[in-house]
Amino acid sequence: MAATNGGQHPYADNAPAVSVLSQYIKDLSFENPNAPESVSGRGPQPSIKLDFNVNVKPLAENDVEVELRIEGRTEQQDKVLFNVDLIYAGVFRLRNVPPELRQPIVLIECPRLLFPFARQIISDITQSGGFPPLLLDPVDFTRLYHERFMPGPGQDQPQAQT
Repeated sequence: MAATNGGQHPYADNAPAVSVLSQYIKDLSFENPNAPESVSGRGPQPSIKLDFNVNVKPLAENDVEVELRIEGRTEQQDKVLFNVDLIYAGVFRLRNVPPELRQPIVLIECPRLLFPFARQIISDITQSGGFPPLLLDPVDFTRLYHERFMPGPGQDQPQAQT
């Protein structure tokens, strides 16, 4: 690879960087309380309720654990078809990230990196439970961050710990 920038490597040691050190299923639960009737595929289109949450736990000066929690509940005519609850986590190292950028990176970019893996796990577990795979739409973590941490007019700004 050819050197650039006057012989400096394009990823100089002082450049901001986010590294994924590990990722893993922290908790996974799937309930199919009305089987085998629930997997018959008959009846009207079921309703699906999904909730997403991101939690952050500092581990070391530059390392954080980010948990992406996805809870789903599918019902058909007031009968539960299935419940799924996944906490998919990763350990991230932030180097040379200015303090004012840490929170958005940890609460937007880190979950964005975890999401495709969590999506695949949800798809696989629902299919293994006897249902068509639940394919989650992409999540706008930027919008979720702004809803949670950006104040509306006349409101104080909430703080997150990173």
